[in-house]
Amino acid sequence: MRGHVRKRATWEFVAELGDQPVQRCPSCRKKFWVKRDRLPSCPLCRGPLTDSVERRQELKAGFKTKREAEDALGKVNVSVSGGTYIEPSKLLVRDYLKDEWLPAIKSTVRATTYLSYKGHVEIHINPELGRFPLQKLTGAHINAFYSKLMSEKKTVGEEEMPKYAPATVRRVHATLHRALRDAVRWNHLQRSPADSADPPRVSASDTEMKTWAASQLQTFLRSERESRLYPLWLLLATTGMRRGEVLGLKWDDVDFAARRIAVRRTRVVTGYECQVSEPKTRRGRRLIALDQATAAALGSLRTTQKKERLAWGPAWKDTGYVFILENGEPYHPERVSKLFAQATEKAKLPSIRLHDLRHTYATLALSVGIHPKVVSERLGHANIGITLDTYSHAVPALSEEAASRVAALVVPD
Repeated sequence: MRGHVRKRATWEFVAELGDQPVQRCPSCRKKFWVKRDRLPSCPLCRGPLTDSVERRQELKAGFKTKREAEDALGKVNVSVSGGTYIEPSKLLVRDYLKDEWLPAIKSTVRATTYLSYKGHVEIHINPELGRFPLQKLTGAHINAFYSKLMSEKKTVGEEEMPKYAPATVRRVHATLHRALRDAVRWNHLQRSPADSADPPRVSASDTEMKTWAASQLQTFLRSERESRLYPLWLLLATTGMRRGEVLGLKWDDVDFAARRIAVRRTRVVTGYECQVSEPKTRRGRRLIALDQATAAALGSLRTTQKKERLAWGPAWKDTGYVFILENGEPYHPERVSKLFAQATEKAKLPSIRLHDLRHTYATLALSVGIHPKVVSERLGHANIGITLDTYSHAVPALSEEAASRVAALVVPD
């Protein structure tokens, strides 16, 4: 046994951990004991780390008997020899999340993802779990936290409803799970307590998407034919592009000769500020073929913008974007969503979100027999499995058509 026990006010042990490799950050003066994998850079300031070796001890008191202290010392020795030893720490959950985790991951994720993480930490996680020492956090604590979120109520009209849907709580869980997984990687924890937590299940009714039938989509487009945003609505309806992808489209991305567009960027909202970023995945950068009507609508829009440019003169703002206001400024994504809601009400159609035009496109495409691989590529999904899982309700139509066609070939008259 490496170390010893002794009697002072209570029994205590001093464990000899031996010479341990340590990484130091010259900038923020932090040190990180190397237990498993070496860190590529400082988690706090992203600066370079230097390697050294230091002698380490662990002292723990408060044992009633000598035997209890010896047993605890033995467990420490076993974890050290097995490479699973974690240095005891009083670091609180709120301090870890706010001062270490969020700064460390900010440069590694998209701006919108970071703001989502930050909001979950500040609004939900730290107010409830922040007071716990990180190493004392348990799955039971986390489950109680989820239960409290689910029990909060809000008043809509005269009806009292749950404040947070199961899908919202699961997104909070995803943030906490990622943060605690990183705590394991950075040797704060031996295992993540989020792995033993049980986030609420999301029922089919919670994720059920709203779509329009083909006739309803026709009614909408017919109602908006004279609208300035008609080409935008038409492009969304015939390609299934995301709002940010359409609003990030520039005229340089439109090939009228080949009748196709290139998705190279997306305009997203963080807070209410609009930022330009790349598509979420490699397959998000893609070429999309256009039908003749959509290409013609874009051509007419370009002609209109040339006339507006002459009319505005020096006051025109040459941004290069396809969908712009009369003075050349691009539309704010949130404004486009509000205009869509107004146009839906004007057409007297069931209310759906702007993003549901994407779901409508995918559902219609699959229901008329377009191969799921083609639909997946046009939508920019990372793989065809996402398409099939998301739009499984439209796939039975393909199965029914396959059954009829094969039967027509083999069933005798």
